Amino acid sequence: MSDCGCDKARRDLEEYLRDEVCKTEHAEIREHLESCPACRDEALVSRTLTEVVARACRETAPEELRDQVLARLRAAQSAAHA
Repeated sequence: MSDCGCDKARRDLEEYLRDEVCKTEHAEIREHLESCPACRDEALVSRTLTEVVARACRETAPEELRDQVLARLRAAQSAAHA
């Protein structure tokens, strides 16, 4: 008994979204997502989460905050080595 493709689509979803699957698998997963609302929703959530994280990683902290964090890290390292 074979499933409707959900197991494979979900197992390979991250690689699919990063275009890291072969063309045959890409086509199979794309077709499955087109016909399966649950997997399509999961792919949308994954894609959205990936985009939000990528956007957040491009943002930089204000210089004052960075200086405070670095000073605390240095103090913690000094205390740990004392």
